[in-house]
Amino acid sequence: MTQPFAALGLHPILVQTITEKGYDSPTPIQSNIIPAMLAGRDVIGQSQTGSGKTAGFALPILQALVPGQRHVQSLVLAPTRELAIQVATAIGQYGRDVGVRVLAVYGGQSYSEQIKPLKKGVDVVVGTPGRLLDLMARQVLDLGRVASVIVDEADEMLSMGFIGDIEAILQTTPADRQTALFSATMPVPIRTLARRYLRDPESFTMGKQKLTVATVEQRYYLVNESDRLAALTRLFEVEPIVSALVFARTRLGTGELVNALVGRGFAAEVLNGDLSQDARERVLQRFRNNQIKVLVATDVAARGLDIDHVTHVFNYDLPQDPEVYVHRIGRTGRAGKTGIAISLLTPKERWFLRKVEAFTKQKMTPAQLPTPDAIQNQRDERLVEQMGVWLKRGRCQRERELVTTLIDQGHDIAEIAAAALKLVRAEERNRPIDPISELREERPRPSRPVTRRTERAKGPSVAGGGQSHEVGMVRLTLNTGKSHGLSVSHIVGSLAHHADIPGNCIGKIRIEDQTTYVDVPEKVVARVLAKKEPYRIGRQRITLALA
Repeated sequence: MTQPFAALGLHPILVQTITEKGYDSPTPIQSNIIPAMLAGRDVIGQSQTGSGKTAGFALPILQALVPGQRHVQSLVLAPTRELAIQVATAIGQYGRDVGVRVLAVYGGQSYSEQIKPLKKGVDVVVGTPGRLLDLMARQVLDLGRVASVIVDEADEMLSMGFIGDIEAILQTTPADRQTALFSATMPVPIRTLARRYLRDPESFTMGKQKLTVATVEQRYYLVNESDRLAALTRLFEVEPIVSALVFARTRLGTGELVNALVGRGFAAEVLNGDLSQDARERVLQRFRNNQIKVLVATDVAARGLDIDHVTHVFNYDLPQDPEVYVHRIGRTGRAGKTGIAISLLTPKERWFLRKVEAFTKQKMTPAQLPTPDAIQNQRDERLVEQMGVWLKRGRCQRERELVTTLIDQGHDIAEIAAAALKLVRAEERNRPIDPISELREERPRPSRPVTRRTERAKGPSVAGGGQSHEVGMVRLTLNTGKSHGLSVSHIVGSLAHHADIPGNCIGKIRIEDQTTYVDVPEKVVARVLAKKEPYRIGRQRITLALA
């Protein structure tokens, strides 16, 4: 039998508050995390969304608060503004009767709305790394006396390029702080971070997903980067999709993909961090009710989804870690049903295929995209099948009268039928079968001076200074380089996050001693240069300009 919250050592006021919120007993991770944190231990929690980890770290934080202090007592790091707001709201609700002062800080909100409460005094700050560093640089956020730091969704912050920022923040906090790290997956960089900044932590793993899903068929298609959309729409034509999740890497990427799909006649909706909680719930309800067939999502937005009827998972963009891949495909093949997981790989992403197969001990099956003729034949077969159903039903009396009228006007009955079918399939014009270019294998490059790109093996290539040599790309300069410890992953993470552009659209990069050159697509240059807030890599403020 599960022990009650009171048995975990929580203060009666906190127990009463969470009981009034309808929580009868702690979840498994709460039963482990709360006593460990109350005892002052550093902890690592590996669990899925919905496990109750927010209350697991929030309640010990609240119990340790000293009322009336002017300094920040606890810091929570979150990857997105949505999660920062969600966690801050939860802490405020759990601590309503202990007078907690909690503030969410994130990019996109005016500085004055965040600076004013900080000057008055805040107990708990929940924030995204970039905005936290900005407030620290403005000397309005002092973390020199925090008693506890929580790193939430650490693997997601890794995928967004925030690890350098997290380290920069942790280095400004007291060495004797209590630290808790939570992550759904534990890739090597997260384990390294934990070893460096946590002291003899207790580790808890709850509800870890099985590495392989026997009921999921895993396939991959090799395509050129420019042909991803064409490949996806061809697969939509032939796959027996009841409902599908399509994963893209960034919020911007999900929106662009949905717009492209809708423009080609495929009904799809987006699920990303730009949605309010109410909008998110409405989208999910339509998906559960089969009103939406295709949902395009980011990993963060899709966490916590528990929908059994997903028949297909598409990896439009690959995740950065095999464990994330496993979490994605685990959303199909549930409740005793079979599922299909399809990944689109470019030739230079074959490394990921090998990494996944080694991790899961399971082979992914290579497959060929359907040809235009095969797609057209399937369209014809589907139309004939639909016509057969209606002919058997015999419910076409008004239409029969129209046919009689047309015959009386001298038209041939076969021509009438052909014209009717032409009208029926007029909507197919909105679904063009885009061409697929011949696969371009990556050619080995000649040896060149060593550049700092070991941290992003599949990332942008190395560029020279001056003009960009790639069509459609524009070269920018950054006022930082090797002497500042800069790496390719720092650049990609900072640009992708601050400018809200896909990391995989960034082109060639060359890191020199004091200067860095970066190629970005011409269509996003204005967005990159128009950003009012300064770009940051760790605690360093950087500037960008046209080369």
